[in-house]
Amino acid sequence: MQSFNLPFKSKLPEIPTSIFSIMSGLATQQNALNLSQGFPDFKSDSKLIALVNTAMKNGKNQYAPMPGIFSLREQIALKVESLYGVSYNSDTEVTVTAGATQAIFTVIAATIKKDDEVIIFKPAYDCYEPSIELFGGKTISVQLNPEDFNIDWDKVKGLITDKTRMIIVNTPHNPSGRVLSKNDMQQLEALLKNTNILLLSDEVYEHIIFDGEQHQSAVLFPALVERTFIVASFGKTFHNTGWKMGYCIAPAELTNEFRKVHQFNVFSANHPTQVALAEYLKTPSNYLELGDFYQHKRDLFLSLIKDSRFEFEPSKGTYFQLLNFKKITDESDYDFAFRLTKEQKIASIPISVFNENNFDSKVLRFCFAKEDETLKRAAEILNKI
Repeated sequence: MQSFNLPFKSKLPEIPTSIFSIMSGLATQQNALNLSQGFPDFKSDSKLIALVNTAMKNGKNQYAPMPGIFSLREQIALKVESLYGVSYNSDTEVTVTAGATQAIFTVIAATIKKDDEVIIFKPAYDCYEPSIELFGGKTISVQLNPEDFNIDWDKVKGLITDKTRMIIVNTPHNPSGRVLSKNDMQQLEALLKNTNILLLSDEVYEHIIFDGEQHQSAVLFPALVERTFIVASFGKTFHNTGWKMGYCIAPAELTNEFRKVHQFNVFSANHPTQVALAEYLKTPSNYLELGDFYQHKRDLFLSLIKDSRFEFEPSKGTYFQLLNFKKITDESDYDFAFRLTKEQKIASIPISVFNENNFDSKVLRFCFAKEDETLKRAAEILNKI
C-alpha cells in the first residue's frame, strides 16, 4: 500500500511501540515462557464466569448506564467503606470504567490543559506520560532510588510550582513492588494541604500486598481524599485482565468532570460483567484472600531461584518481582531481555524503559502471576544462566 504523509504534526511523535507488546510478541514468536506482560496464565474463578454467563442469558447485553450499573457502584462503595471507613456516594462519586488505564486517561483528559505540570515517579507505568502530553501538559519526573525505590519528598517539594496541577502515585508500585508507607502518605498529604493540586492515586494492586504490610489508600488521609481520583482494577484483582474492567472513585465535583469525558470516551463498560461483579463483590473473601494467594507464588518463585546468579529483594506488593543481573553480564537490560527471550526462551521486561532518560540499573521485571508449574519451569531456566 502506498504510504501517506500525515497532513498534521503527530501529537505523540516520540512514542514507540509499547514494551509490553514488543516482549509479548517476541515471546510468542520464540515460543518462550512469557513472564513479561502482567497477566495470569491460570483461569478466573468459575463462579465469576458463571455469573457473567447468567447475566448474558438474562439479557444484560445492551448498554449499561453511563456511570455503571447502580448495584456494582453500590458494592464498590460498600467495599471502600468496609476497608477504609470512608463513605462514597454510589450515585455521584463512583464510576465503572473499561479498565484502569481508561480511567487514568480520562482523569488526565478531564483535568490537564496546556502547560499544566504533572509530577510522576519513575519507573512509571507507561500510560501516564503520553496521556499528559496528549493534552498539552508537561511531565515532571522524579527518578526513584534504584536500590530501594524510596521517594525523596524534599525533592518533590522543590519541584512544586504554580503550574503544578497534579501528582500521580502508584501503590503498590509497578514495577518495583514497593508499598508506600503511612509516613509516605502523610508527607504527601502535608505537601498538598492548602494547595489546589490534584492527586491521581493508581491503586490497581491494592489487594496484592505481602508480609503483613497494609495498603495505605489515599482515602485514609483527609487532606488527600478531598482532591483525589482513585483508580482500581477488577482485571488485576480477579485474574481476568482481558475483560478490561475497573473503576474510579472521587469526590462529587471531581467525578462530575470525570464523567464529562467518560461519556464520550467509552460511554459505558461491559454490561453483563458489571452484573456479575456486583454479585461477586458481596463475598469479601474473593478479594481479601488475594494477598496470601500471591505471596505463596512470590515465595515459591524466590525460593526456587535463591541459588541463581540474580540478586533480589522480595517484592512487597503487585505480582511482579525485580531481578538484578549485574553479576551476570554488562549488557543493557534491553539487550539482555531480548537475548534471554531468544536464547533461553524466557521473556521479561527491561526496567530502563520506565526510567528517566532510560536509566539502566541492570534490572528485569518478571511476572509471577503464573501457575506453579510455570514458575518452576522459569526457575530452571534462570538457575542455568
